[in-house]
Amino acid sequence: MLGRFPGHLTSHLFPHQVLPYLTVLAQVAVAVFMFAVGYEIDLAKLRGCGRTVPLIAASALAVPMGLGMACVLLFRSGFTAVGEVHQGRSFLLFMGVATSITAMPVLAAIVRERGLTGTIAGVTAIAAAGSMDVVAWLLLAAALIGSGHSGRFSLPVTLLLTGCFVALMLIVVPRAVAWWARRATSILSNPVPLAFVLAMGSAWVTSSLGLQAVFGGFLAGLAMRAGHREPDADVLRSLDQVGNLLLPLFFIVTGLSLNIGAVGGDGFVLLGLILAAAAAGKLGPAYGASRVCGIGPKESATIAVLLNTRGLTELIALNVGLTDGLIGQRLFTVLVLMALITTMTTGPLLSVIQRSRAQEPVAARHVTNK
Repeated sequence: MLGRFPGHLTSHLFPHQVLPYLTVLAQVAVAVFMFAVGYEIDLAKLRGCGRTVPLIAASALAVPMGLGMACVLLFRSGFTAVGEVHQGRSFLLFMGVATSITAMPVLAAIVRERGLTGTIAGVTAIAAAGSMDVVAWLLLAAALIGSGHSGRFSLPVTLLLTGCFVALMLIVVPRAVAWWARRATSILSNPVPLAFVLAMGSAWVTSSLGLQAVFGGFLAGLAMRAGHREPDADVLRSLDQVGNLLLPLFFIVTGLSLNIGAVGGDGFVLLGLILAAAAAGKLGPAYGASRVCGIGPKESATIAVLLNTRGLTELIALNVGLTDGLIGQRLFTVLVLMALITTMTTGPLLSVIQRSRAQEPVAARHVTNK
């Protein structure tokens, strides 16, 4: 918006000399945020949730991912019109991930605000989003490894080092954290500084491997949560405080990368295509899989709408693609608009579902729940 006013307000408020420092602080904020995302995912619950959650998650991830890739293969001219000339395997995989991501943190906040905590729809949607997050970030890492843009090692070496680091984080680190927590009470055994050190250290390693710092933060959160029944309240509160302080910088950096005026008519046509693939690919399969698993119509619709939420997680993934050269600024703008639209429609759609549910006869609602 500032760029539309005369006097170059953007350059005065955000001089070019300051932007590198804002970017670094934004990366720290995102790494901490992704640590919180991984820390809130309970892998043990995901393994023991039966067939309902895996079926819903697989449907709501695979279908929009396939549609996103199909858009690239079938409408190459549309992507070429926004400057995406090189459309290799990494770009194809990135577009699949970009159209299929679900923002679990935003979803969880909506579930709390709408009073869906503890309901079939709320619990199922959060569990499905958690498992989808894990798979989506692994696929995005695979896209970066094969892109040749960011890695300073060859592809085989990067794969080997990445595999070793993931094994270290998910097998060795949880045991080390548990041992550290059993030590005598002191500042050194406090989980809050341990969480920050683990997040920043892991982010540095993945950044060195060419996978972006966000992957390290997410992996560190998974590692620290492993073996714990519930996340530590002090750790989550501290992470929220850091996020409240630094995450606005991430939105500033993202906003400075947008130029809606440069999208053009072809870009908005492509936006409609991607938006249709992303929304239809989430809503239809998630609803259908929920019904197949025996969940009622209203609950199934609620799950589908919740899983269509993208939010901050999508913006982080898009920034990763832009930073590593997988996409250009015009396509970045199109995808950000898609993320904002799908997220903003979540609230109104849930209101429609809840309003129709409130108008149901009590007896019919009882039969549906049963």
